[in-house]
Amino acid sequence: MKKTICLLVALCLSLVVSFARPTPVDELLERIDRGASAKFKIELVKGAKDFFELDQAGKRVVVRGNSWVNIASGVNWYLKYYAGIHLTWNQMQAKLPDVLPVVARKERHETDLTLRYAFNYCTFSYSMAFWDWKRWEQELDWLCLHGVNLPLAIVGEECVWRNMLLKLGYSDEEVGKFIAGPAFLAWWAMNNLEGWGGPLPLSWYERQEKLQKQILARMKRFGMHPVLPGYCGMVPHDAKERLHLNVADAGLWNGFQRPANLMPTDPRFAEIATLYYNELTKLFGKSDYYSMDPFHESHDNAAIDYAKAGEAMMAAMKRVNPKAVWVVQGWTENPRPAMIDNMRVGDLLVLDLFSECRPMFGAPSIWKREEGYKQHEWLFCLLENFGANVGLHGRMDQLLNNFYSCKEHTLKGIGFTMEGSENNPVMFELMSELPWRPEKFTKEDWVRQYVKARYGVKDPAIEEAWILLAQTIYNCPAGNNQQGPHESIFCGRPSLDNFQASSWSKMKNYYDPASTLEAARLMNSVAEKYRGNKNFEYDLVDITRQALADQARLQYQRTIGDYKAFARQAFDKDAERFLQLLLMQDKLLGTCSEFRLGHWTQAARNCGTTPQEQDLYEWNARVQITTWGNRYCADTGGLRDYAHKEWQGLLKDFYYVRWKTYFDALAAQMKAQMAPQPELLGGGPNASKTAAELFKMALPQEVKLDYYAIEEPWTLQHNVYTSAPEGSPIDVSREAIHLLLTPTK
Repeated sequence: MKKTICLLVALCLSLVVSFARPTPVDELLERIDRGASAKFKIELVKGAKDFFELDQAGKRVVVRGNSWVNIASGVNWYLKYYAGIHLTWNQMQAKLPDVLPVVARKERHETDLTLRYAFNYCTFSYSMAFWDWKRWEQELDWLCLHGVNLPLAIVGEECVWRNMLLKLGYSDEEVGKFIAGPAFLAWWAMNNLEGWGGPLPLSWYERQEKLQKQILARMKRFGMHPVLPGYCGMVPHDAKERLHLNVADAGLWNGFQRPANLMPTDPRFAEIATLYYNELTKLFGKSDYYSMDPFHESHDNAAIDYAKAGEAMMAAMKRVNPKAVWVVQGWTENPRPAMIDNMRVGDLLVLDLFSECRPMFGAPSIWKREEGYKQHEWLFCLLENFGANVGLHGRMDQLLNNFYSCKEHTLKGIGFTMEGSENNPVMFELMSELPWRPEKFTKEDWVRQYVKARYGVKDPAIEEAWILLAQTIYNCPAGNNQQGPHESIFCGRPSLDNFQASSWSKMKNYYDPASTLEAARLMNSVAEKYRGNKNFEYDLVDITRQALADQARLQYQRTIGDYKAFARQAFDKDAERFLQLLLMQDKLLGTCSEFRLGHWTQAARNCGTTPQEQDLYEWNARVQITTWGNRYCADTGGLRDYAHKEWQGLLKDFYYVRWKTYFDALAAQMKAQMAPQPELLGGGPNASKTAAELFKMALPQEVKLDYYAIEEPWTLQHNVYTSAPEGSPIDVSREAIHLLLTPTK
């Protein structure tokens, strides 16, 4: 009898402990604000549809839903639209009121879009290359609050490959020549390059394996479905000779040697794929979703049977988990119809990567496929940012129009597929709400709600500024296919016709620079009232930064006009003002840690366990945001400045040096032209020249500078940049606006 009673008591105690254990959402709330979970009542209930519901129980706010992620979405909705608290990358913690605002009437939101995806392979290098667990924990909270239940999880993929290659007979040295460095792992994983930025030390593999296990554990705690990296046939480019495999040579990618593609008809394809999945499963477990993007950014190859390749990849994945779904990016040629046409419904999920601009399905675009993805399910995705470039940018009308016009077309959900995160929070907030808003709305109505939620106040000046931005810079129109933000004039290699900073931006003017200046003026006009409001201060700096960059583009045009007009004194004055604006930009961005180079380079060095490792990681960090590759890949391949940044420290020590060198060269040329120039006379070596040739010699000649020689030394330096902000965002923004609004004498 006593034994039975003891067992019953133990059972009851275990039930109490189990019942008392905080939910994943309670834990998230505690990370937002200690004690916050006591102010909420979290209820996980069954539901035929994905939903969240806001309600009231006494003094506690009730948030219920049919999954932890949906409940977290409800928490985020409540915090924004009831408490005036907006959580995003620049602010993932906040002080909640002692007594929360009451939910006077039950509010329910539901959706049929059950899959909400996050990340692009590029995000893991452009933004996350050096993140530690503390930063990842914040990102996972952000994902949960924004409804993501299908995150790409490729941290530590290099650990799987190292183990696999060693078992295939490669040495540690050979592995080091194949796997890329931390800042370039994404393009190695996408079959674009080998070895650049490496070799990786053993401590890196140990670090990333531990980090991925922490990430996966938290994802599963939230009830998310991690998308693990699958095997799509990539092998080292020497695998034909080294392993006696039948491979298709993938050639070069912007000057880099690409890995080869193992032919699906090779008898060893299944063997190597199985070896890969065994190592993946051993380290990180199995998944219901695997990401594979074969033949990424490559021309069609007649030697490849794409149908058989797809069959071989699908079969290898299904051997691991018969229920698994292949997740593939809809990007340029991919997924090739021949590869997916014969696949079963439900086995493939396509990410329409750039749905807000170049959708392949559902809305007009230059990439539209008339039959879309046919029988296959797909996700409507927001790319928004390329290269993690800094700049205000969005396509609000296009996003809304494209989304609401295609909801019925085998659409399974949405995705955040940015190349770089931690920018333009307004666009990602808008995207995250679309599944929960069944009826189309106007950008103006939504922005008014957003502004009040973001700052916790309703201010006419702020509202006017944001409506102006929503109608101009955040409303890039259909037909403009530029990739990401309007690039800053400061960040491009100087020339007489500087416009785009990077090679593939396809940038095209679509808004009047007076609009960003007016928005910055309006924000600054009320800034003193919001001193200490972190969201306001971040946006104030970002909007003022945009105004500075836009006005500097006008200043550049004046300076080049002076040069072409041979107005020496005006050129000196205007060139000096341009450089003054650049240095003001550096000072302004120094007031926010998010806009400081130090937050990137410090994180890189923190990954190292020895001075040599720290130097390698810092070199990775510096190269990625400047030259990107070696001389050939940077210049001929066109990769330089692709990941350019308007960051404090980089502006002053890198971009300023380029522009000062260029303007000095133009000034020297103009000075030389004032002296007698016998080479333009008819005699001597020019005696045989035609009139047209002599005329051409008399025209201003473009200054030719070896920019790579100017840039590379900076990538090799180790001068310290810190992430600690300097100065007040309010005060320095006011100083910047004063400079912009003060006419030059």
